[in-house]
Amino acid sequence: MELASLRAFAAVARFRSFSQATDHLHLTQPAVSKRISKLEEALDSKLLERRGRQIELTEAGRALLSRVQDVEQSVK
Repeated sequence: MELASLRAFAAVARFRSFSQATDHLHLTQPAVSKRISKLEEALDSKLLERRGRQIELTEAGRALLSRVQDVEQSVK
């Protein structure tokens, strides 16, 4: 699990938007999508529900977001 993937997930989760997350991270949308897909594969769990432009966190996504926040605090 890469820190870059966790950061991409956290940005999408916080903004509830891929486009806002890509602006924040200075990455392309395909790059952010790929990082999240790799993270979902590594965890064998769906983290986001994508409904058109709406993004909702799954239960696993909510649990991971709280852990990512802990990791981000320890890395700063």
